[in-house]
Amino acid sequence: MGPEPNDDLFPEARNTEALRLINDRCLIRTQEGHRVVMVSGIILSQYSLSDRMSEAFAMVSLVDMVDQGWANQVEVARAFGCTTRTVRRQYRRFETGGLAALGRGAGFPRGISRLDHSRRQTVERLKAQGVGQREIARRLGVSEKSVRKMLRRLGWKPTPPTQAELPLEAGAAADPNMSAFASTATGSALPASAPGADPNVSAFGPASNASSLPSHDTDPMDRGADRLLARLGLLEDAAPLFGSALALPRAGVLLSLPALVATGVFACAQTTYGSLGPAFYGLRTSLLTLLLMALWRIKRPEGLKEHSPRDLGRVLGLDRAPEVKTLRRKLSQLAAVKRAVQFGQALAKERVAQRGAALGFLYVDGHVRVYHGQHTLPKAHVARLRISMPATSDYWVNDVAGDPLFVVTAEANAGLVKMLPPILAQVRDLLGKRPLTVVFDRGGYRPALFQQMLAAGFGLLTYRKGRYRRIPRQRFKKCSFQHDGQTVAYVLADQEVRLLKGRLRLRQVTRLMENGHQTPILTSRRDLPAAQVAHRMFNRWRQENFFKYLREEYALDALVEYGAVPDDPTREVPNPVWSALDTRLRQTRACVDRLQSEYGLEAITNLEQQRRTMRGFKTAHGKLAPERKHLSNLVKMVAYQAESDLFRLVAPHYRRADDEGRTLIQSALASAADLEATQSELRITLAPQSSPHRTRAIAALCDQLNQMKTIFPGSQLQLHYAVKMSD
Repeated sequence: MGPEPNDDLFPEARNTEALRLINDRCLIRTQEGHRVVMVSGIILSQYSLSDRMSEAFAMVSLVDMVDQGWANQVEVARAFGCTTRTVRRQYRRFETGGLAALGRGAGFPRGISRLDHSRRQTVERLKAQGVGQREIARRLGVSEKSVRKMLRRLGWKPTPPTQAELPLEAGAAADPNMSAFASTATGSALPASAPGADPNVSAFGPASNASSLPSHDTDPMDRGADRLLARLGLLEDAAPLFGSALALPRAGVLLSLPALVATGVFACAQTTYGSLGPAFYGLRTSLLTLLLMALWRIKRPEGLKEHSPRDLGRVLGLDRAPEVKTLRRKLSQLAAVKRAVQFGQALAKERVAQRGAALGFLYVDGHVRVYHGQHTLPKAHVARLRISMPATSDYWVNDVAGDPLFVVTAEANAGLVKMLPPILAQVRDLLGKRPLTVVFDRGGYRPALFQQMLAAGFGLLTYRKGRYRRIPRQRFKKCSFQHDGQTVAYVLADQEVRLLKGRLRLRQVTRLMENGHQTPILTSRRDLPAAQVAHRMFNRWRQENFFKYLREEYALDALVEYGAVPDDPTREVPNPVWSALDTRLRQTRACVDRLQSEYGLEAITNLEQQRRTMRGFKTAHGKLAPERKHLSNLVKMVAYQAESDLFRLVAPHYRRADDEGRTLIQSALASAADLEATQSELRITLAPQSSPHRTRAIAALCDQLNQMKTIFPGSQLQLHYAVKMSD
């Protein structure tokens, strides 16, 4: 008869509660109010539990950074039941003040002035008069941090000044139109938020006319007036103001503006989000910055630190480009509204309107974004690494050319079988009742799902999965057809197959490789020649190349934030009883392994019980915050679409377009350019490329872009492009 469920099979092999392990060399033993810290069997420290100074010194000794220490901060903090911040604080105290500094009592440090609560009226009065926090701290003899905390506790918020209170006398003397502009801007201010409403959501009200007003500044390198208006809540977005510039670094990226504007991204953002509220860097400017960053290959907001804000700002028509904290704050505002899905749908509708003819075949595949952070995420199989790792999964829908249409983020790494129905529902909403064929890999293989797709009017094209009967070699024959002026040929066998016990009949086209391997393809399209069926299926590698290109060039896997949100508590997970039994079984096996080892100090310090004993599926405690991740995906999608459109325009003028076309576009976007602003035009003259034939190709591209007569977003300037020809 087996042991009771709660019985410990091997109690003598367990470490006692008095023994606490730090790592494989260090341990703590506590007994009768005293504690001993041991390193490799040698006593490092012994003290009474009430002696806090000795305990702090023991922690400092273990993590001594001069002698590299015997344990890291995380291990020590876990063993002593504190945070790593406490360990670092104790180390800094010891480093600066020695052992005496570790004996400091609890509470606020003596000798440092602390802001008395009785002075709150004084602080409020001074702050209402416009006195700065630093000056208030100087007058009261306290630190600026104390004043800031007091204001936060009081819930103090600046009162928006009325028109009569605006300090515009100096501006009015300089320009008589200043007061009229202030009056117009005041009339377009956003309404106040309702009590209890989300301040981020209320900031995205209907767009006012303030963002479309021309700049009040006259010097492109000094936007002080516009910044003042934004500070006063009278400006939603600074209008672009350009000056002349020679050899401006990276200004060639303006070559992408006609393609970016054609995607409808600015109109969709305006319709979806409205505005960012009063700001110098508004919705249009922030979105344009993110798009140009992707084309500049600045893969994270932190990458802006490596470039001159003034140079980047002159490309945007500003005195300075937004920097890291500003851009992150704008992304947080956009994410707080939770409209990324609507934004993506609006972009997809624009793409369908432009390229509907290319959407007869849609390619659906998932991209696994590996996560290396500290949050606990569900694992997903990473095919390119052949291993399961913590990750998030996004499912992309691409057209026949490999260009993306839209992207969907999977809940808890749901598989393609589960994600296909909602994806196809979105496709049907976008494309209507037109005939569509969906191409996907073996991850979506399920005959019952095929029946649902056929009933919904979709065609399917996928690989066959599982066991299947090999086809005799004599049934294969060579099939070919013409595609883009080239002959495409395969050795194929064409036949009908039955699945689900005969209830589902599909067409199977099997390719025979030179090594004898057979690749079966299932499809519902009986109207296509066998060679075209195979070509459409193998064309799925365009989507794989798209993922590879975005990973390397656009940092598709990079994180724009470090936050996580709780997972959905209502979603289905594996039975916890099964997981608990599996854990107990693994623990029992681990105990047996430990009994086979020798006893002694090595057995006492065995870390087996510290290791994870369940390596199966783990329910996620959270997932990466989806809004900003989805927004970053959409920005990179639009940037890639614009780059692809430029590539298609330059291809007829460049003989090696298939091999070097995208490289040519990248070089042009990264090149320097001269800027010249007139009353009606912004003239961009790009530097010569590395060779005359590449320069001629970009010159031909400029001629085509000039015919589009694109207006720079937020201004009335028409873009005109040219290239300096090589000497």
